[in-house]
Amino acid sequence: MIDPKAVEDVMESLRRSVPAGLANDVEKNLRAALAGALARLNLVTREELEVQAAVLARTRAKLEALEKQVAEMEKTLLGK
Repeated sequence: MIDPKAVEDVMESLRRSVPAGLANDVEKNLRAALAGALARLNLVTREELEVQAAVLARTRAKLEALEKQVAEMEKTLLGK
């Protein structure tokens, strides 16, 4: 995971190393480039991940209940 503090440290270092008039333009361009690169990585937010984890947990619980139900039905049908 990318550490936001590390990104800010790099941005601060760049601000100090370029002339004052260019610092804002350089920062805007770098932020846009970083945002574009992260967008291409097809990342999901923590919230999206947690929602999908909850959906998966519910699906697993339903699957287990259905497997149990099928096993009981097979037992009844096969007379075991």
